[in-house]
Amino acid sequence: MKGLRNVGRSIEDTYTLHNGVEMPIIGLGVYKVEEGDQMKDVLLSALEAGYRHIDTASFYGNEKGVGEAIKASGLPRESLFITTKVWNDDLGFEETLRAFDISLENLGLDYLDLYLIHWPIEGKYTEAWRAFEKLYDEGKVKAIGVSNFHQQHLEDIFAMCRVKPMVNQLEYHPYLAQTEMRAYCEYHDIKLEAWAPLNRGGVFEEPVIRELAEKYDKTPAQIILRWDVQNGVSTIPKSVNRSRIAENIDIFDFELSDEDMKRIDGLDRNQRIGKNPDNFSFDD
Repeated sequence: MKGLRNVGRSIEDTYTLHNGVEMPIIGLGVYKVEEGDQMKDVLLSALEAGYRHIDTASFYGNEKGVGEAIKASGLPRESLFITTKVWNDDLGFEETLRAFDISLENLGLDYLDLYLIHWPIEGKYTEAWRAFEKLYDEGKVKAIGVSNFHQQHLEDIFAMCRVKPMVNQLEYHPYLAQTEMRAYCEYHDIKLEAWAPLNRGGVFEEPVIRELAEKYDKTPAQIILRWDVQNGVSTIPKSVNRSRIAENIDIFDFELSDEDMKRIDGLDRNQRIGKNPDNFSFDD
């Protein structure tokens, strides 16, 4: 992978997107984190631990809580990288522009660092992408991308876009290594980002992962997240537990050997915990 050895040595390391924007290599996902005290506690814990990338979505229903926690942190806006996503019901040109304004207001921000189309809803995502390009041209968002897009969806975007997606956020973990999509995105200079990188804990008891955790004196979660980083994949683990939030970002003092990386690669089963965008009916 390009530039593999140039990242993953420091909590402050970033990936450079194809438009020059620097994106932290690890962030915190806040899916199902509740508004109010829980969100404030989770985000302040994360920011204290060193996270600077926060990933939310309009569908999560907690953008206001993210914004309130950011404000409470007292950190300068330019030190943070904030992502949100437009939901399926709001795809379309005018609809997406309206949804963006609502998200920005909920977050209490003047701009977004990254805006993503949450799912590739047939017949709608190309119009939404036109809206994304407008927002990008106007400087309201520093980078634009997609989530859960496979090759055919990206090709639809390529056929009509002026600005290519900078990020594709996919389900990615040792049981779903997305080898072909990772290579396709790298070829097109699109950064792959992992959601559910820990398979909701479903890989922790895997013998290879446990053996490597003992070998490197790390937790199973740290082994998996380190594998992400060394594969050149941005990663956004989620937790509401203060100690695990800190644990998940403590992955910069060791490096997996090439042999051990291949052993984890070998766990791939093409096994999902989420929906497959190729055959999931979004009307269900």
